[in-house]
Amino acid sequence: MNAKDLQPIKQRYGIVGNCEALNHAIDTALQVAKTDLSVLITGESGVGKEIIPRLIHDNSLRRQRKYFAINCGSIPEGTIDSELFGHEKGAFTGAIGEHEGYFGAADGGTLFLDEVGELPLSTQARLLRVLENGEYIRVGSSEVRKTNVRVVAATNVNIQMAIRDGKFREDLFYRLNTIPIKMPPLRERGDDILLLFKKFAMEIAAKYQMPERITLTPDAEEVMKRYKWPGNVRQLKNVTEQMSILLRDSRLVTPSILSDYEIWPTIEENGGLVRVSQGAAGSHSYDNEREMLFQMINALHREVSELKQQLAGVAPAATANVHVPANVPVADAEVVPIMSQSHIQQPIVSDHRPATHDDSTLYAEEYVEESLSIDEQEKRLIIRALEKNRGRRKKAAEELHISERTLYRKIKEYGLEEI
Repeated sequence: MNAKDLQPIKQRYGIVGNCEALNHAIDTALQVAKTDLSVLITGESGVGKEIIPRLIHDNSLRRQRKYFAINCGSIPEGTIDSELFGHEKGAFTGAIGEHEGYFGAADGGTLFLDEVGELPLSTQARLLRVLENGEYIRVGSSEVRKTNVRVVAATNVNIQMAIRDGKFREDLFYRLNTIPIKMPPLRERGDDILLLFKKFAMEIAAKYQMPERITLTPDAEEVMKRYKWPGNVRQLKNVTEQMSILLRDSRLVTPSILSDYEIWPTIEENGGLVRVSQGAAGSHSYDNEREMLFQMINALHREVSELKQQLAGVAPAATANVHVPANVPVADAEVVPIMSQSHIQQPIVSDHRPATHDDSTLYAEEYVEESLSIDEQEKRLIIRALEKNRGRRKKAAEELHISERTLYRKIKEYGLEEI
């Protein structure tokens, strides 16, 4: 199907987006729906995998029968067999009566096994038998039962790696993976990110009767599209809801506001600079510090370009051929780092003595190189921003392109509270 033919399906199930990978996943689901083949849906957590099995069931010959969705990762290992296949009375402590189990209750219908990669190996063997011949045995029973269930499974783990680690049966993988469907991560969906943001913003504004929904500035739209979204659609919805509720003074979302919600551009090369995104929530990562440093170096890089232009006008002869003696003192010099695509070049050091026609050569010879640590450069940049803005931390944070929260932490770390 083309994108236009898929639009009624998207509207029915609340699917927003037009990226090619998403359209392909929906089209594949519709084609396989009329069959009884097993389907394995793969994709990261939060991409919306649960929509596909519902779509398959509703467009299949089983749509009049029962549909069950089970999260295998949420059921304890000790009771998963009983939940799926049922048990007899007295089969274990607490089994005060018979239990049919999902495979018995879903007979003739569809069973969606979410997070199938979390199943214990013993349960995987039982599941394989059901998929191959429709037979299963209740816990505590010796009677073989039959069921006619269409199984659709989903997982966000790397099944191939799980097979190598002995955590997932290879034969079960091939049996489940008859028809594979891959849901794309949000970071690969381009403009779909903005469409989803508008959808969530309108929904929350209508739900709480807000006079106006939040909107993005053009710069903020670019940040949204370049962020890597580790939590995918689920994370985007949560962030949109938070901003919709908490933003009072203005309903216009800027990059500075996004940074307060830990939304940073993803890894990208731009003019020789590398920008690094924020790590997943709750993970230990140095990405925040790296992002702050690269943002500050980016700003300083522009200052260096302006300084070089000024030097070219003041002492063109000196800047053309610079001789750097090895014994020039650098105690009172100021360090200006220059960023390349893959590393930081050695800084240029100058004592800022004004050049004249008579001493231009001497002035040029006073350029030397000195290696400073990342922490020292970072500290100097923070001090400079605070002094320039007379201690106003909000203004300093905006100039450094970081959140106030990060700036406060760095001020405390470097002992700069008195500035």
